[in-house]
Amino acid sequence: MCRRTSIRLILALIPALAVALAAYAGARAQQAEGHARFLSAFTWIPPTSGATQWFGGFSGIEVLDRGRRIVVLSDRATLAYATLERNGGLITSARVTEGRALRTSVGKLLKGRVMDSEGLVHRPDGHLFISYEGVSRVAFHQNGQDNAKVLPRPAAFRHLPFNKSFEALAMDSAGQLFTVPENAPDNDGNIPVWRWDGTGWSQPFSLPRRNGFMPVGADFGPDGRFYLLERRFLLIGFQSRLRRWDFTQTGPTAEVTLLQTSIGTHDNLEGVSVWRDTAGQLRATMISDDNFSSFQRTELVEYSLPD
Repeated sequence: MCRRTSIRLILALIPALAVALAAYAGARAQQAEGHARFLSAFTWIPPTSGATQWFGGFSGIEVLDRGRRIVVLSDRATLAYATLERNGGLITSARVTEGRALRTSVGKLLKGRVMDSEGLVHRPDGHLFISYEGVSRVAFHQNGQDNAKVLPRPAAFRHLPFNKSFEALAMDSAGQLFTVPENAPDNDGNIPVWRWDGTGWSQPFSLPRRNGFMPVGADFGPDGRFYLLERRFLLIGFQSRLRRWDFTQTGPTAEVTLLQTSIGTHDNLEGVSVWRDTAGQLRATMISDDNFSSFQRTELVEYSLPD
């Protein structure tokens, strides 16, 4: 058969292979790592009306109200708020309650190169920070309905590779922002970490890059530690990895790999939110980017994490 037909056949088989391998691969990953414990994987079906054009491509997530609500970010510059129904703590449904199209600093809708929104921080007061990997930048919104206020862009940001920059964004308890590029390693081949302290950017340290995984999401948990979600794509599917560190005055310490899945365990996980449930258990909720493709799916995936 021709090459194009072969590629289509491979893509068409990916969902079926993923479903068939999920239970086995998940158990194998948990046994190998011995840290994160799989809780659930919920496939989020697009609403039948209203959000069908923009639903998908989710690259950022924040869990609100102890797991009862979420805010998600599409890579087409759209925010969505949703309520979650749970049974025994596990997600059984997700319902979009509001969608907001992000705007530029002059009030225009984002289009083209400037549209690729990837990292999300949602503060308790509703204020938002969003990172972009097309034109590399971080923007502030009071509520997502206002015009963007773009943080200063140092010269280094302007030289980051197109479509490979700020995939992940997180805020610590002191209000400092941390962002990392997907694939723009430093001179030693590691992952540079950029920090915004409220007045300017610095690049205080890097994180070790291991085994071909690329950063796609980040968060600071309620335990104060930094969590990094990474992915790797192989022929028949995605692998995901979750690592964490303590960020200290002298740099990152106590690296732990909490999760590394086998191929096809989940779809293209890109966003992560770390929180505590009503029982005090630390959880990671992750969301997949379906690339607006019928061959992929939007998943909400949850694991419990050790303290």
